Amino acid sequence: MKNLLCEIDNNVGLVTVNRPKSLNALNPETLEEIRLLFKELAQKEDLVGVILTGAGDKAFVAGADISAMQQYDALAGRKFGRLGHRAMEAVGSLPRPVIAAVNGFALGGGCELALACDIRICSDNAKFGQPEVNLGVIPGFGGTQRLPRLVGTGQALEILLTGDMLNAEEACRIGLVNRVVPQAELLTHCYGIMEKISQKGPLAVRLCKEAVHAGIEMDLARACRYEADLFGVCFASEDQSEGMKAFLEKRKAQFKGC
Repeated sequence: MKNLLCEIDNNVGLVTVNRPKSLNALNPETLEEIRLLFKELAQKEDLVGVILTGAGDKAFVAGADISAMQQYDALAGRKFGRLGHRAMEAVGSLPRPVIAAVNGFALGGGCELALACDIRICSDNAKFGQPEVNLGVIPGFGGTQRLPRLVGTGQALEILLTGDMLNAEEACRIGLVNRVVPQAELLTHCYGIMEKISQKGPLAVRLCKEAVHAGIEMDLARACRYEADLFGVCFASEDQSEGMKAFLEKRKAQFKGC
């Protein structure tokens, strides 16, 4: 791919948006590459998860490519937004966990890309924001929907309506990111999280993610019934039998993912 790098080591994928000269801005070509790559990664049964980051030390993704958007009319703008949503959905619907390693600016489409991930870890120089109102538009890749679900309506509206940037500490305080680490330790920390996840039951990890993402769109009673259904599914797996047997025998479980 022209604008992405992807490497897999010990069944953990590292995907890098690789447009450092434009601070990794998201143009249509890059969005389509993200969609296609994550669809491909979804087919890898032995994949533990994916870490998503940006090239260089200045930006995760500094936003959508304004030079590509400047001449859009309403139809072209809607088409670009839909393309962005398809890319974000491919990231969010990966059956394995996705960690955003936010290494600098995550603005506009970059913040929305981080929001599409399951876990967000940022470096101490990270900056977040949805500055679209400064350009006379609104977020187009899910920012008005995912942000309030994550940080609450009031916090989200303040970010969306002012266009102000948040530093790493403020982003962590309001729950936009899970943790702030020194930039030099960012990827190491993310790989450490993936290592912990790799030791757990793979089927349970996948079903946990499914339960959270599906349930958040339901009322509580229906979501709890859905959780109970998935809980029951676990008891048809070899992993459940092995996990509980290993616990009782005081040994490490040998999970197979089935």
